[in-house]
Amino acid sequence: MKAFFFANPFSLSSLLAGVLGAAALAASLPANAGGNAAAGEKKAETCAACHGPGGAKPATPDYPVLAGQHADYLRQALTAYQKGKRKNAIMSGMAAPLSKQDIADLAAYFASQKSLTDKY
Repeated sequence: MKAFFFANPFSLSSLLAGVLGAAALAASLPANAGGNAAAGEKKAETCAACHGPGGAKPATPDYPVLAGQHADYLRQALTAYQKGKRKNAIMSGMAAPLSKQDIADLAAYFASQKSLTDKY
C-alpha cells in the first residue's frame, strides 16, 4: 500500500508551493498592515487617560504600556475584548464601538511609539 504523499506527487508539490507562497507573502507584509499610525494617534486620545501619552506611561501599574507593543498583538487584544474572549469591563466598553480599521490604526500608532526603557 502506498502512502498518501507518494500516491499523487503533483498534489504534494502544489501544496508545498502554496504553503511556501503564503509564507513569503506573510513575511513581506509590513508589521502594521492596514493600519495608519497618524489616524491612530487621533483615535488614541481617549486611551491616554489610562495608558498615558503615546501609551508609554500608564496612570497606574495596573494598566499596561501600549507603546512599542507588536501591532498584531494589539489588534488581537482589542478584538478579543470586543468579542468577550478577554474580560475587562473598562476595555470591553472601550473596544466595543471600534471598527476593524480603528483597531488597525490604533495598533499601528502604538506599535510605532517608543516604549519605556530601563536605565541601570
